[in-house]
Amino acid sequence: MRIALAGAGAFGIKHLDALTAIDGVSVTSVISRRLDQAREVADKYGAAHAGTELVEALERDDVDAVILCTPTQLHAEQAISAMRAGKHVQVEIPLADSWADALQVQRVQQETGLVCMVGHTRRFNPSHQWVRRRIEAGELSIQQMDVQTYFFRRTNMNALGQPRSWTDHLLWHHAAHTVDLFQYQTGQKVTIANAVQGPIHPDLGIAMDLSIQLRTEQGAICTLSLSFNNDGPLGTFFRYICDNGTFIARYDDLVTGKEEPIDVSGVDVSTNGIELQDREFVAAIREGREPNSSVSSVLDCYRVLGDLERQLATQV
Repeated sequence: MRIALAGAGAFGIKHLDALTAIDGVSVTSVISRRLDQAREVADKYGAAHAGTELVEALERDDVDAVILCTPTQLHAEQAISAMRAGKHVQVEIPLADSWADALQVQRVQQETGLVCMVGHTRRFNPSHQWVRRRIEAGELSIQQMDVQTYFFRRTNMNALGQPRSWTDHLLWHHAAHTVDLFQYQTGQKVTIANAVQGPIHPDLGIAMDLSIQLRTEQGAICTLSLSFNNDGPLGTFFRYICDNGTFIARYDDLVTGKEEPIDVSGVDVSTNGIELQDREFVAAIREGREPNSSVSSVLDCYRVLGDLERQLATQV
């Protein structure tokens, strides 16, 4: 399996590290906005090619699939370009920043029959897998999910503290994780969705605080708080309030509601959610099947985000 990576920033490096753990996979091309960065990363991970334009990778015969870790605004267009070029594609979350673009990506996937997977990592984190297995076994039923997504951001920086060339977004990026996971874990569609946001930042041009309420068709609810103003513990923290216990997931780690650790080391072949996500991508291509977090399976998340965006537009 020969893979090209587009976007050699903080999250692109996470994927490159993950791919080194998967047998039979090689990185053959690295694309970045800056050629010096692309060459440096390509040399480190043994890729033969480095460039600044995605089309360079798509035209190569030694590329079977592409992982897109590029700015959100490019995701839909680049995923479509990859499939049109005959390449399987994994596009990092979010799939798109509009409902119309998300639908178009799905249409092209159906036309081409290629694997198109979206980086909804929460489906793969061992902590969330542990909860899901107990739901599937009939041991748990989610009554409420209470989720906090908190960062401290005053300038446009990435996870490594480096300047970004684009602006992140609480709704289309960070809320997408929870909206998808809530529907995935409950197995139900969201039928009621409400949102309010705080003031727009004068320089970044985005809301720095956002509050979302969700309710499924059978009555499970989710309360999601997102902020770029939080000067405290950073990240996303999921509280599962179930009929038979409460559980708190912090990325790949899981504790009970009383902060008692739960061993998730045996849930999957790795405790690294990104690696498990990439393993699924490679396996789906090799086996000719639809992957978990395929574009079709996550599409309803983007329907909800589109509805919420329309609500927020009326509040400006």
